[in-house]
Amino acid sequence: MTAHTSKDPLHGVTLEMQVNALVDRYGWNELSKIIKINCFKNDPSVKSSLKFLRRTPWARAEVEALYLDSLSDDATEEPDVLDVNPWANSRITKS
Repeated sequence: MTAHTSKDPLHGVTLEMQVNALVDRYGWNELSKIIKINCFKNDPSVKSSLKFLRRTPWARAEVEALYLDSLSDDATEEPDVLDVNPWANSRITKS
């Protein structure tokens, strides 16, 4: 039996996971500047945002697009040399 793999990058990612990831990355203040909706500006919370986004298709589409953009930004960032090369720390002297 073969497993079905989805080509949808949002497959298995809930709206709550997307909102939490965006809040962790940008914070409520910056998020409200990027996506201009009141649930991100006035007394923001994940619960109120989810309620609004589930009823408002255009806002949900903007959140999903920003989430996908943030994923592609993460993939293009240069990895830290110290994280990639286990021997990079060998010449660092401890004081």
